[in-house]
Amino acid sequence: MSKLILKTAEEVELIRESSLLVSRTLAEVGRLVKPGVKTIDLNKHAETFIRDNKGIPAFLNYSGFPYSLCISTNDKVVHGFPGDDELKEGDIISIDCGAILNKFYGDSAFTFAVGEISSEIQQLLDVTRESLLRGIEKAVVGSRIGDIGFAIQDYTENHGYGVVKELVGHGVGFKLHEKPDVPNYGKRGTGMKLEEGMVIAIEPMINLGRAGVKFWKDGWTISTADGKPSAHFEHTVAIRKGKADILSTFDYVDEVLKTSI
Repeated sequence: MSKLILKTAEEVELIRESSLLVSRTLAEVGRLVKPGVKTIDLNKHAETFIRDNKGIPAFLNYSGFPYSLCISTNDKVVHGFPGDDELKEGDIISIDCGAILNKFYGDSAFTFAVGEISSEIQQLLDVTRESLLRGIEKAVVGSRIGDIGFAIQDYTENHGYGVVKELVGHGVGFKLHEKPDVPNYGKRGTGMKLEEGMVIAIEPMINLGRAGVKFWKDGWTISTADGKPSAHFEHTVAIRKGKADILSTFDYVDEVLKTSI
């Protein structure tokens, strides 16, 4: 992974633009999430939308990844392949998206419900999303990386969930993955000190059951070891004094979900 790169105020604004394109893409894809839809069609729609808005899909061909979206359903944690499989009522689907705009990267993910889901799985989604916000609260000048991870881990484990440790958040901006690593677990007061100019992707991956995962032979897909569902939410965040600056947003997705009810 590359060295730590601090961003200027102007560069942060350009990363915001790419992150908002990702946010809008997630919302556009979210409109199509329903039973019977093929996940490959979600991927095609995302790629078209990103290119129509003068962006480049950041995931496509990244280290050989062959798609524009990571689509992970149910027990898949992250890095799932889109395909001809159709979504079913009661599924959940994590959609992870990245885009390059004006040479800067944005990254965000959202886990959608497909139709009606059980209250148990809805709580998993709610807690995972809230844990992201709790981690972001600690993403301020003077805090440390461990403070972010502790906030996420403490909140989710208190609900009885497993925190994935094999995968972490990361710096983002000039490249899709930069320093520092941003684990979703940790000890308060440990790790790199956060400073103005850092831009990071915080992305809790939380399992309904145990924390363990297994790696597929395709070299990408990662699923839960016990076969239980996993949720994933992600924001791109700029470190500021006092309060983190969230460069991506779920507002577009929430508006789509509101109108689809």
